[in-house]
Amino acid sequence: MYNVNMSGYEISEKDIDTVLGILKRSDPENATPEMAIAVLEELQKRVHELSHTDPKLLIEIYNKLKLDKKLKTN
Repeated sequence: MYNVNMSGYEISEKDIDTVLGILKRSDPENATPEMAIAVLEELQKRVHELSHTDPKLLIEIYNKLKLDKKLKTN
C-alpha cells in the first residue's frame, strides 16, 4: 500500500477516503489523495513521538477511546 511503520500499520484506501472526505468538507481547495496521505503520515509520526515524549498522555487518549468504543457498543 502506502506507508508501513514499525508497528505494521499500513495506510489503506479506506483511510485515505475517510480523510479525503473530511478534507473536502473542511478544506476543499487542498482535498487531494496526496494531502490525505500526508495527513495520515503526520498523524502516525505524532503518535509515535507522543509514545516517547508523553506516554502517560498516550495512555489517557487510549483509555478515553476504549471507553468511547465501549459506550457506543452498549
